[in-house]
Amino acid sequence: MTLFLFLTGLLFIAAIAFFVASPLLVLEPAREPARKMDTNVIRWEKQKTDAYAAIKEAEFDLQMGKLTPEDYRVLRGKYEARALEALSQLDPLPKASGTDGGPEHERSPSEV
Repeated sequence: MTLFLFLTGLLFIAAIAFFVASPLLVLEPAREPARKMDTNVIRWEKQKTDAYAAIKEAEFDLQMGKLTPEDYRVLRGKYEARALEALSQLDPLPKASGTDGGPEHERSPSEV
């Protein structure tokens, strides 16, 4: 009887271990290699994102009283210029997603 309980417990533990480890044992289908983005797009996107973050941070610092309104205007002007530069550089570059969602991709009212 003791051997039977021991083997049943061992089988139960093995079943639980298999159930827990099964997601690790499943082979995933091969993934497509990630598309390599143009380094210019990455650079300008980063500059745009950093400029937006800096503007938000300056707004927060103004609200907290860490910046004077004059300092805020100077910082905002500086970072707006950086963001606008990045946006102007990104405009002519191809989009990473392949579609820009512009008017050519919208349906006309007659197609609806």
